[in-house]
Amino acid sequence: MKAIGYNEAGSADNLAVVEVARPVIGPRDLLVAVKGISVNPVDVKLRAAMQPEGAPRVLGFDAAGVVAEIGDAVTGYKVGDEVFYAGDVTRAGTNAEFHAVDERIVGRKPAKLDFTEAAGLPLTSITAWEMLFDAFRLTEGGGEGKTLLVIGGAGGVGSILIQLAKALTGLTVIATASRPETQDWVRKMGADHVVDHRGDLAAQVDDLGLAPSYVAALTATDQHWDAIINLIAPRGQIALIDDPEALDIKAAKPKALSIHWEFMFTRSMFGTEDISAQRDLLNRVAEMIDAGTLQSTMTERGGALTAEALRAAHLRQESGRLIGKQVLGGF
Repeated sequence: MKAIGYNEAGSADNLAVVEVARPVIGPRDLLVAVKGISVNPVDVKLRAAMQPEGAPRVLGFDAAGVVAEIGDAVTGYKVGDEVFYAGDVTRAGTNAEFHAVDERIVGRKPAKLDFTEAAGLPLTSITAWEMLFDAFRLTEGGGEGKTLLVIGGAGGVGSILIQLAKALTGLTVIATASRPETQDWVRKMGADHVVDHRGDLAAQVDDLGLAPSYVAALTATDQHWDAIINLIAPRGQIALIDDPEALDIKAAKPKALSIHWEFMFTRSMFGTEDISAQRDLLNRVAEMIDAGTLQSTMTERGGALTAEALRAAHLRQESGRLIGKQVLGGF
C-alpha cells in the first residue's frame, strides 16, 4: 500500500511516497481506510530526530476513516463504521492508505464533520481532556470561582482546551495570544480574558485581579516559568506538554504547587487498565461537536495527502505561527 514516510531523519524534504506492507491487525485492532489526517508538533519532532531502523518510518498521529477489517476480539465496531482517533506513537502512523489501531482508543467520528475536518480533533482533544480531568483532577461542573491560564491558547491544544473548560467546568479562562488574529481566535474559542505572552505575563494577569489555580503550559514553558511561579495561586497546579531543557522545580515549593506532565500516548504505550478512557472521551467530544457545544478547530485544509502537501504542512507546523489545526485528506 502507499504511505508517506522517510528514510533519513532531518528535513521535511525527506518525506516521500513509499510502498509498505498493509498492516496485519491484532485481536483488538481495527484496520481503518484513512480518509483524513492532521499534522501535530510530535510529527515534526520525530521526523527531525528519530532515525528509522530498516524500513521507512511512517508518521501521523491523527486520523479519521472507515473501518475496513476488525480483529477477532473487537466488540465495539463493525466494518463500515466511521471513526476518528489519535493512534499510538509506538506503532506505524496514519500517513498511509490503511492503518491499524487498538479499538479502545478509537471514537465514532462526529457526524457533523467530514473525515478531513474530524481528523483535526483527536490528539488535541485527548490532551486537553486529560489535562483538565486527569492532571488537574477537575470534575465536570467543578472549578466554579477558580481560574485557568492557558499559555499558547491559539494552538491546537489550546483551542480545544479553552472550549472544553468553558463547556464542562465553571472555570474562568485566561488565554495568552500575541497577535491580533490569535487574540481574536482565542476569544472565539471562548476565553474570558486574553493576555500577551510576549509581555509581562505576571503583571497582566495581576491586572485582571485573578490568581489562576490552574496553568496549562502548552509552549515555551521554560521561558514563562518564572512568570508562572509568580502569578499562580498557592497550592495551584501546573500541567505542561512541551519539553523544556530544565526547570527550577524548587521554585514551586513555597506555594506548594503540583506539577503534572501530560502525554496523551501514555495509555496506549503502556496498555494501561483505563486505556478505553480515550475511546469514551472521544465519543463525548463527537457528541458535543454534533450538538454544537464544541466547534471545529480546523483553520487550514491542505487538500489530498501527497508528499508535497505533507511537506508543506510540516513546514507550517514548524513555523510556530499556526492557529488551530491544519488537516489533509487521504490519498
